[in-house]
Amino acid sequence: MSKVNVGIVGVGTYLPKKIMTAKEISDATNGIWSEDAVRNKLGINQKPVPGDDDGTQEMGVRAAKACLENTGVDPKDIDVILCIGEEWKEYPLTTSAIYIQDQIGAVNAWGIDVQNRCCTCVAAMEIAKSMLIADDEIDTIMVVGGYRNGDFVDYSDTNMSMMFNLAAGGGAIILKKNYNKNLLLGTKIMSDGSISRTAGVEIGGINNPITHENLEESRKSLRLMEPKKMKDRLNEVSMPNWYHCIDEACRRAGMTRADIDYLDVLHMKRSGHYAMLKELGLEEHQSIYLENYGHVGQIDQILSLELALKEGKVKDGSVVCMIAAGIGYAWAANIIKWGE
Repeated sequence: MSKVNVGIVGVGTYLPKKIMTAKEISDATNGIWSEDAVRNKLGINQKPVPGDDDGTQEMGVRAAKACLENTGVDPKDIDVILCIGEEWKEYPLTTSAIYIQDQIGAVNAWGIDVQNRCCTCVAAMEIAKSMLIADDEIDTIMVVGGYRNGDFVDYSDTNMSMMFNLAAGGGAIILKKNYNKNLLLGTKIMSDGSISRTAGVEIGGINNPITHENLEESRKSLRLMEPKKMKDRLNEVSMPNWYHCIDEACRRAGMTRADIDYLDVLHMKRSGHYAMLKELGLEEHQSIYLENYGHVGQIDQILSLELALKEGKVKDGSVVCMIAAGIGYAWAANIIKWGE
């Protein structure tokens, strides 16, 4: 019996038309961050932000439809929808995957929401791969979702500068059993529960519900709840954990760092992006810095891959390394060999 492989059929994205510029971010910080610092230190020229009808589930639908159009996949052939959309959505306690299933006509699929903050795309791709290998009756899986956590950012909170880049958009990626090209080869994910509650939306859950008194505050309550603990721990482990994930993903794919042709990397501050390229022995042209998009959460990996395909940075034979991290804290990397 031949070994099962899992390949990427294609991707699709949706980005809102509304834009927030570096100057507007600077203004929102009351000048604490200059426009120049927003551009050059935080690495944001501009970012998409949601318009009136850009709900998280709806942006997922639009990305899913773009993906179907790009790939020519019949929605009736989709067996499972893994939704990576955020918990901040049109209606709490609705299942986004099932809404997307209906809107795209994936009548033969079943859907479930999975969530690991900005690590969710890479994690869901690994879940999809495992399902495709394990279940004889699953052949095609769509990973899809929307993101707009930037709604909760208080730009006057100096602790939150690491999240000033939060943007909005949707992304979708289709994986297929025995596709025989664009193969997902190796993945490594790790998490550190010691800082699981150091960041999050502080007001609106069971422990701190919304009241008349805190209503306005609740709308901008994405915070570092223990900033020193979180920053100290991240300074200690974050980059080593990331490089460990990259090295392990390479090992599982039968490769090394030297084989990587394109680093599919989430948006981070400018110095961190270029330091990572240097550490991995990569040139600037072997990645795309998302300075005109900001950080669309777990959609960054899909967006970066789509941009790289359009720009010819990923082509047949290219080895792609996707990397991600999510508050909680989680780190992930995978290896994809593009082409036949």
